[in-house]
Amino acid sequence: MKTFDYTIKDELGIHARPAGLLVKEAKKFTSDCTITKDGKTKKLTQLMMLMSLGVKNGDTVTVSAEGEDEDTAIEALKEFFEKNL
Repeated sequence: MKTFDYTIKDELGIHARPAGLLVKEAKKFTSDCTITKDGKTKKLTQLMMLMSLGVKNGDTVTVSAEGEDEDTAIEALKEFFEKNL
């Protein structure tokens, strides 16, 4: 399992547009991709679950990937977060 922590910089947090793009990105991989905030973990491939976390600007989340392409997945997700959130 590969993980990284990220502090959200987008002033609106994870809102509908970037959440939709994030789900699309996570679905490219066979690995299980998750996001954790305040002890709650949700799959990155489920838009409504992701939105239910209520991630806001300044919140720190942990993103994880576990599976056969976890190295590629975690690098792509890290890049996505840095560019979009």
